[in-house]
Amino acid sequence: MVLKQIKILQENLLLWYEKNGRKNLPWRNLESENCDERLKDISRAYGVYISEIMLQQTQVKSVLQKFYFPFLQKFPTLQSLADCDEDELLKAWQGLGYYSRARNLKQAALECVSKFNSKLPRQVRDLKSLSGIGAYTAGAIACFGYDEKVSFVDGNISRVLSRLFALKNPSMNELEIKAKKLLNLNDAFNHNQALLDLGALVCLPKSAKCGICPMYDFCKGKYEPQLYGKKKKIIYENLNLKLFLLEFKHKFGVQKSQDKLYKGMYNFPFFKEEEIVFENAKFLGEFKHSYTKYKLNIKIYHQILKDEDRNYEFKSLEELESTALSALSLKALKSVKL
Repeated sequence: MVLKQIKILQENLLLWYEKNGRKNLPWRNLESENCDERLKDISRAYGVYISEIMLQQTQVKSVLQKFYFPFLQKFPTLQSLADCDEDELLKAWQGLGYYSRARNLKQAALECVSKFNSKLPRQVRDLKSLSGIGAYTAGAIACFGYDEKVSFVDGNISRVLSRLFALKNPSMNELEIKAKKLLNLNDAFNHNQALLDLGALVCLPKSAKCGICPMYDFCKGKYEPQLYGKKKKIIYENLNLKLFLLEFKHKFGVQKSQDKLYKGMYNFPFFKEEEIVFENAKFLGEFKHSYTKYKLNIKIYHQILKDEDRNYEFKSLEELESTALSALSLKALKSVKL
């Protein structure tokens, strides 16, 4: 693609974004006249950082409706993250899943306090040195938080570039080179936002809306978009589990998990279906749950204990409401009436 074509493509992209882009997203208006009143005291780089981490595994709609504003109200600065109790942080993150993201937020905040004067650095290289921040997130913070003229690639941009240049199974390095080549140095902020929105709204994984795409004239993959930007299909493993609500004096036993997935979160005890435990427990129902590469079918049992089991912490239903329960245990609790 020659320079003249790139210039036209950049102009078309910005014109499309001006008319169709998601410019009202709160993290795109921090420290501006259009800033949401609830975010007036939030620094732009920090607000962008929190949004990017939340959006890694959670849809925009869910982040907006349930998590972004309450989280920033509770943790308005890097320093507040660095100082917080991990249980308090995990409780605030409850429902977002992938809890290593929350733990990395705290660790990165501590690193910023010790290395960068309690602020997020503005250079991509320094941002990538922080826990939980990869190349894409570092680029997004640098560009959207500090107006740095940098390019980056996420899932949406990867799909756009793969189709634009008709690249089958490109390497990340190849995509990053293409993104850098296309970068509009006169308006990197809106250029990158436009690419993200194009992937989210037009260049869809299925049923791509090629007819309204501002890149249509230059797109090499427009006639067979399904051939490019494919995601690897996840092969799930099915597991059957038994989960127990162990009751002692109207309180229920939970354990703080040390496993990688739910580390630091509280769980009701659960076991593989073939394990024999609490034989006289009453069956309450079952539900399905999935995470990473597992699809779970979980049967819930209720067992009243005569003696307190020291392997568990016993909490009342009221106490459980303020406890950082894993998504699995939270779903179990909501599935039954106690």
